[in-house]
Amino acid sequence: MIKSIRKTFNENFTKEKYEAYMAGLEDLHPGALDFRNAETPVFIPKDFKNKMLGACEDIIDVITDPKFMAITERGIPDNVNVPGENDHAQFIVFDFGICENANGELEPQLIEMQGFPTLFAFQAYHTELTAKYADVPPNFSAYLNGYDKEKYIQELREIIVGDLDPANVILLEIFPEKQKTRIDFYCTEKLLGIKTVCLTQLIADGNKLFYDNQGVKTPVRRIYNRLIFDDLQKQEGLGEVVDLTREYDVEWVPHPNWFYRISKFTLPFINNPYVPPTYFLNELKQMPADLEHYVLKPLFSFAGMGVIIDVTPADIDAVKDPENWILQRKVKYADVIETPDEPAKAEIRLFFFWKNGTPRPVAVHNLARLSKGKMIGTRYNKNKEWVGGNVAFFEID
Repeated sequence: MIKSIRKTFNENFTKEKYEAYMAGLEDLHPGALDFRNAETPVFIPKDFKNKMLGACEDIIDVITDPKFMAITERGIPDNVNVPGENDHAQFIVFDFGICENANGELEPQLIEMQGFPTLFAFQAYHTELTAKYADVPPNFSAYLNGYDKEKYIQELREIIVGDLDPANVILLEIFPEKQKTRIDFYCTEKLLGIKTVCLTQLIADGNKLFYDNQGVKTPVRRIYNRLIFDDLQKQEGLGEVVDLTREYDVEWVPHPNWFYRISKFTLPFINNPYVPPTYFLNELKQMPADLEHYVLKPLFSFAGMGVIIDVTPADIDAVKDPENWILQRKVKYADVIETPDEPAKAEIRLFFFWKNGTPRPVAVHNLARLSKGKMIGTRYNKNKEWVGGNVAFFEID
């Protein structure tokens, strides 16, 4: 986005440098990097960064409003409502597309948000390797609000482990060794000293949870939750697993219910120029005349599944449960990242940490995703280069 830096990076790019960079990422845990890493980071000017952060603060005003819990209660499906919910999500992420408005100007537009973790540990290592590879100028940082790698890791550890023995804290997933994001699980283990545990290996004994830690039945006092219940429902051949909708003597970071509260379900409640107008389908009195300028999204899905980009009246009529769908104004991704062939689009995911006892979450870090397809995601970028995950470096104020 900053022409001079982009020009310098592209002119200095070589496949040999990229391959050496990728070798460094692979060395974090050989064989675990299972998603494409883009050839370039994204360089973000401070005015664009501040627009994103300002929009986040408006959204956080909604999330911290005393009425938020009541208005989002319907967003939690009954069959995955987990007891023991706490009063806020310790982690929130906001996805912004780099878009083009009607005047041809670049602006951020919120695509999605989640009260759920992302590649927090991997990005600590990734950023350091990328900064060196990309020769990032000293007045740019991937971190926000004065954070650096040390402060970021320290706070991540405080939130997830705190004053507990790391042996009593687990990262919970389903079949973690098969997940495309498993590189982050291994990085989390390395940074925090906790174990990754598959749901199939979790043991319930009364209202207590345990796991087998190298032959020792070890109590679980806190769960760093990476389990997406929508995904869990689609799994076949699980056998008998612990029913997490029962009440157990365990803390959640973050609690599973926040995945649903802070999600697409929240979008209709937000009013900000960088958040596309969004409506619950069942609350629309009249369909927009320009329906082609909207996208239809199921509330309870993950990773873009079920999204209809080119909406027709027939698509609307086919929806049997309109209370579980939203209609969102389309945004126009900008072809903003110059590459050796066609330009790429980009999304920036901002990471927020919300420590217990603090009134609001704080922006700390990010990741970036580049695409040359209709949407951001692997299935839209087959056989393309200069696409995939990376990191954004922000101009420091």
